[in-house]
Amino acid sequence: MTTFDRIKNISKKKGYSSLRVLSETAGLGPNAIYQWRDKTPRTDNLQAVADVLGVSVDYLLGNTDDMHANKDKDMPVDLEETLSKLGPSVSFGGKELTDDQKLKLYEMAKLMFGD
Repeated sequence: MTTFDRIKNISKKKGYSSLRVLSETAGLGPNAIYQWRDKTPRTDNLQAVADVLGVSVDYLLGNTDDMHANKDKDMPVDLEETLSKLGPSVSFGGKELTDDQKLKLYEMAKLMFGD
């Protein structure tokens, strides 16, 4: 099943009368989703449609059959816990990283090392 087919099926289940209505609700052009039959959608547009439908992008892409799959569900929710794993001071190029940068660094390391 293609991404277009998945969007078409789930939009019917969610009560959208047409893909045009779904497309406009997601803030896209009226025929944007129809173009995805032949073209690969941009990531941000696909995310907008997934948000409106209440499903994950992975579900729309066919990477999972779980409509609400979320790769971040095993990430720590508590920022303090995450930052404590990085230590009190982390720097790069002589500049201390912000808490947001530290969190992104932690997420990248987790992906790289599969921990």
